[in-house]
Order: sequence, then structure tokens, then C-alpha cells
Amino acid sequence: MGRTLANIYRLGVKELWSLARDPMLLIFIIFSFTAMIYSSATARPETLHLAPIAVIDYDVSPLSQRIIEAFFPPHFIVPKHVTPAEADAGMDAGRYTFVLSIPPNLQRDVLAGRAAEVQLNVDATRMSQAFTGSGYIQQMISDEVSTFANRYRTSAVSAVDLAVRMRFNPNLTQAWFGSLMEIINNVTMLSIILTGAALIREREHGTIEHLLVMPVTPTEIMLAKIWSMGLVVLVAAACSVTFIVRGALRVPIEGSVPLFLTGAALHLFATTSMGIYMATLARSMPQFGMLLVLVMLPLQMLSGGNTPRESMPQFAQDLMLVAPTTHFVELSQAILYRGAGIGVVWPSFLWLVVIGSVLFALSLMRFRKTLSQMA
Repeated sequence: MGRTLANIYRLGVKELWSLARDPMLLIFIIFSFTAMIYSSATARPETLHLAPIAVIDYDVSPLSQRIIEAFFPPHFIVPKHVTPAEADAGMDAGRYTFVLSIPPNLQRDVLAGRAAEVQLNVDATRMSQAFTGSGYIQQMISDEVSTFANRYRTSAVSAVDLAVRMRFNPNLTQAWFGSLMEIINNVTMLSIILTGAALIREREHGTIEHLLVMPVTPTEIMLAKIWSMGLVVLVAAACSVTFIVRGALRVPIEGSVPLFLTGAALHLFATTSMGIYMATLARSMPQFGMLLVLVMLPLQMLSGGNTPRESMPQFAQDLMLVAPTTHFVELSQAILYRGAGIGVVWPSFLWLVVIGSVLFALSLMRFRKTLSQMA
């Protein structure tokens, strides 16, 4: 046992030295856990931030002025007063996402109780911003008109007072969600890339033949790659949570970071095994990259990180139970967002142990077969 552990340790150190001599991979790791995390938190396309808006005001009344003044940063830029010709030219040139046209006699019709229409022109090529902004503008105009009208006549009081309380993210800050989810995605992606690249690099450089004549077993070789590359990703994730998420972005984390890293370590056991299995199927790094795309897309899109699993077809929900990312996303969100403890997330931990063990066994079988073919 002592000799086996020593072999696993020395082979792992060799992997770390090989990674240290690969500057492109090092730059990619640093970029993934710094710039990608920060940009994902601050530049999400669905966030309504400084949306350009112009106004054609035919009414020029206190009500129209009240509506215009409701648009202010950070959701919108300060509205620009334009003519119809300027509005058309501005939308054609892409300078305005929204153009609000306020008709004449709007205030008079509202006070008289007559139906009035306000036209909103939307540049639908900016899909996410157009969808979010149009609903937001509609609600803003409705609120301003109701408030203005209620100053002149009494309106019926609603029988139900809906009290809305936002849990875990009171201000609905997008950075709180985007940064942590990007870390979760990058842990999966980097763990597969590093272990797969380590195996393919040895095969391309011919060093895998040197291992075959050494007194080491395939299990030792695999475990060395798993612990070394998993450690790199785990340290990078811990530094990203500490310095980028908590430091630069000032995102409050409710739960235990060590508990999250423990779950990440179990997840890394599964994904690094998956990376080795994929590397035994691919003959070169380009083939491995194409295979990675086919695997990563469903893992990220169907794991529940971008869309709640409850909103997916039942077939997809059942199928993704065998994917480690499903349980990693579940435990990560529970710990980091809701402050859950081990009493809540232990089923996800157990799932990761089972899935990781199965993936490790399958990868070891495939790895032994590959080595036997090369011998």
C-alpha cells in the first residue's frame, strides 16, 4: 500500500510539472477563473442595463413628463427627445432599442376616463433586452398613469395586498447568480480538459510508453492524473470564490465554502474520470475538442444551472440524473445561495460518489484496454 501511494504521489507531481511547462493551459485556467467569472457576472445579455430609449412627446403635459422622467439609469439611459424622422433613422442605425411615442391629449383622455394608447417601438433584433424591456416599460407606464390619475379621483382599494419578499437575492442582482454559476460550469469544463489533455499529451509525446515499462499499474496512473488535475481545478475554484466573487464582485455567500469545495472534490472525481475516458476515445487534441463540445453542451444546458429542471421534459429530467453536473449544480446552489448544510445536500453527495465510482470503473477498463493495445 505504501508503494502504491508513493507511485500515485510521484506520478501526480509529474503531471503538475507537465502542466507548469504548458503556458497556454495555465493562461486558460487563470482566464477561466478570473476574467470569465467577472464578465459573466457583469455582462449578462438578459440584464436590462443602460438600454437606449428615445421619446416622441406629442402631448407635452405633466403626465407625459412624469412618464419620461420614470426612465433613468441604470436600467435605461436618460431618454432623448426626438422627432419621428429622427426616431426612424435612429432605429435603423441601431442607436435606440426603444422609441416611445406619446400621443396628443393623453393627459386629457386619462382624466376623462377615456381609453388612450401609447405606442412603443422595439428593436426586436436585440432579443433578450427587447423582451425584458418591453414588459418593464409597460409596467412603468401603467404605474405612472395610475398614480397620476389617482391624484384626481379616488380609485377602489384592492381587497388583497400582495406582499412580495425576495429570498436569497433581495435586489435580484444578476451578478450574484452569474458569477457562481460560471464557477460551477468552469469546474466541470476544466477538469475534463486537463485530464484529457494530460493523457493525450503523453500519447503524442511518446511518454506513455515510458510508463508502460515502469513498475506502475493503470490504476495508479489514473489516480495520479485525477488527484493532480483535480487539485489544480479545486484550488483555482477556491481562489476564484475568495478573490473574484467575494472580493471584486462583493457577492455574499450564505453557506459554507469548505462544504462546497468538498462537493466540488467529489464532482471532480467523476468529471476527471470522464475526461480520461474521452481521451481514450480521441486520437488527438482536435478530436478531443470536438468530443468535448458534444459532451459539455448537454451537461451545462440540462443540469439545471440555466433552466430549472422542473421546466424540462420528464425524459430529460430522468436522463440527467446520471450526469454528475445535475447533482453538483443542485448542491452548489443549495450551499452557496441558500446556506444549506450537510443535512440537506447529503443525497447529492451520495449521488456523486456513486456516479464517480461508475465512471472511474468504466474509464479504468477503457484505459487498460488502450494500454494493452499499445504494448
